[in-house]
Amino acid sequence: MISTRGRYALRVMIDIAENGNGNYIRLDEIAKRQGISEKYLESILVLLTRGGLLEGLRGKGGGYKLTKEPSEYTLGSILRLTEGSLAPVACLKEGADTCQKSVSCKTLPVWKEYYKVISDFFDGKTLADLI
Repeated sequence: MISTRGRYALRVMIDIAENGNGNYIRLDEIAKRQGISEKYLESILVLLTRGGLLEGLRGKGGGYKLTKEPSEYTLGSILRLTEGSLAPVACLKEGADTCQKSVSCKTLPVWKEYYKVISDFFDGKTLADLI
């Protein structure tokens, strides 16, 4: 399940892409348009900025803007940054310990196939597709 953080991150990225025109957009403007509290939005913007998807500028004339064109952002990259993983089961998360039952697990192939479907879907769509 995608959390509100992931869903809001997509909405915020779309908002900035549609309203920024290469300029910085203030946090309060985004929060108002998206109906997200400024405090919660700030925590999302920090993640997106630390991850290099946004550039932040403090002070007058500051705000947030995209670091690249909307067509260069996959939805998968945004969701992985905010969600940590899109893996449907813990054993498929990056860096997970190898499960002792992985050799005999009858369900693992299904989870791997499902994970590939999820990844291919979100990596095959860009921010530009949603605009």
